[in-house]
Amino acid sequence: MRIDLLMSPHQTDDLTLRDKKIVVVDVLRASTTIATALQNGAREIIPVASIERAVKISGSLFGDAILRGGERNGKMIDGFNLGNSPAEYAEEKIKGKVIIFCTTNGSLAIERARYARTLYVCGFVNITAVAEAVEKDDSDVTILCAGKSGLLSLEDTICAGMLVRMVSDEKTSSVDLSDSALAAATLHKSLGRNIHKMVKGTEHGKYLQSIGFGDDLSLCSQVDAFSVVPQLIGNAVKLKADSLRPETGVQISA
Repeated sequence: MRIDLLMSPHQTDDLTLRDKKIVVVDVLRASTTIATALQNGAREIIPVASIERAVKISGSLFGDAILRGGERNGKMIDGFNLGNSPAEYAEEKIKGKVIIFCTTNGSLAIERARYARTLYVCGFVNITAVAEAVEKDDSDVTILCAGKSGLLSLEDTICAGMLVRMVSDEKTSSVDLSDSALAAATLHKSLGRNIHKMVKGTEHGKYLQSIGFGDDLSLCSQVDAFSVVPQLIGNAVKLKADSLRPETGVQISA
């Protein structure tokens, strides 16, 4: 198995990622929110890269089972039902719902990799479950960090590095790491001992605190809060077929 890592979706295009096994990482906050929504019973999440597309898709669907969720500059988009805080995706709000999901970086990364053979969504909250899914076959994997407006995001890179180390440690066959994957693994080894402290000190972590979402950092830092594996199936992110969910949703605690 070869593990490669891209620091941002702006480094690639949908044709380059076609037919590959991809793991998308957006710790703050899309990966965490998607995992939370599926844990709490959302039917599916449809990621889109633009507000206009979110409005168009939701306008073509009918009934009260459709919600719009997402953010621009960290804040809920006008006219949307939900923002991008995992705390908003409680079971009583989203169970059984289809969520049209538009975020600055995370949904863009997922859409960029929409032609992947397999695509999983990973954060700290479900990292072991995703690592186990990746390990099930020896095919190469590319970890796609959402980054921040085309630039490196430290929390995404360290989460990716943790995933690299977990998969590398568990594989009995040889694992070949690209330079970027090795760099991420080294960063995790150096800075990943206290995830919450690390996340609070990142550029985006500081920004979220400044606009009132400091509690989200605790939620996004909880390693293995869930065992769900979000997988892109068609145009929607759903629970992987063998990714188990308890009968009742669980709110991750701050």
